[in-house]
Amino acid sequence: MTRHVTFMTIDDAGHYTPEQRAAIVAAYPAHEREARAKGIPVLGSGRIFPIAEELIACQPFRLPRYWPRLGALDFGWDHPSAAVELAWDTEADVVYVAKACRASQQTPAMQALTLKPWGEWLPWAWPRDGRRETLDGAGVALAKQYAAHGLNMLSRHAQFADGSVSVEAGLMEMLDRMQSGRFKVFSTLLPWFEEFRLYHRKDGQVVKLRDDLMAATRYGVMMLREAVVDPAEFRAGRKRSAGQSDPLAAFR
Repeated sequence: MTRHVTFMTIDDAGHYTPEQRAAIVAAYPAHEREARAKGIPVLGSGRIFPIAEELIACQPFRLPRYWPRLGALDFGWDHPSAAVELAWDTEADVVYVAKACRASQQTPAMQALTLKPWGEWLPWAWPRDGRRETLDGAGVALAKQYAAHGLNMLSRHAQFADGSVSVEAGLMEMLDRMQSGRFKVFSTLLPWFEEFRLYHRKDGQVVKLRDDLMAATRYGVMMLREAVVDPAEFRAGRKRSAGQSDPLAAFR
């Protein structure tokens, strides 16, 4: 028997006006609001990111092309492979999760077909298990398989500048950014928020279940220093004469 969990929040109750929804939520005790209004359960020994969604969610917008960007992958088969694209507003030091996708039982070739339209120039962060050989890849490491299908994979697996790969350090970097307003997620990325709501610990340990987009995001945050600007921005800048108008001026 196949089972599926669908999350609905009070915002999906279209028969209420925004004012009525706000009044209903305000009537709940503060510590019950996310569970009652958004269906977010309290799991294990606690959520990894105890942050209200409205503090990190933002409406999608056209990304300024001069913002550095980075893709990040989490490999999988029966549990999904996942990918996100991060955009970095370096002036305000705010990271935006602008794209996200997740799929099970997809080969590197199939994943590449989905991800290459994000930009063939886009660099991709990847985890340590990308060095492993796989049977379907005839002994070729996963990261090399993705590279062979046209993704611009970084030369080394995701790690901090000092070479460390601490999961906890990556999670704390994400949490610190969330708490300080320096981490935002496009509100349309529903699978990302599904994982965000359920990401939790049990007996102090991270529960590695339905955490694929969370893991990909963590790898991207760890490797944010490798984010680059779309090369087309530089080409456009060189071709534009001093007297020409700049079609991207509104986004600068």
